[in-house]
Amino acid sequence: MQDVCAELDATLLESEVMPDHVHILVEVDPQFGIHRLVKALKGRSSRLLRSEFPWLKSRLPTLWTNSYFVSTTGDAPLSVIMQYIENQKGK
Repeated sequence: MQDVCAELDATLLESEVMPDHVHILVEVDPQFGIHRLVKALKGRSSRLLRSEFPWLKSRLPTLWTNSYFVSTTGDAPLSVIMQYIENQKGK
């Protein structure tokens, strides 16, 4: 994820991988289009995971769904959002 963000001039601030989804906090230029970043993140991670774990190719038709949730942070302190993502580890 870090590499994709760097290539697309985005900053990965926080991430947490859950059993069935991923939380990420990313700073990206709104003119770039968050959908392009999400597509790149899903595409690269799918390709890398399938090359590292070949059994995924035969067991799952797709690694990611087409859906995703995006929310802007507005004036919320980033430290609070980062703490929320960090706290997902125990859930």
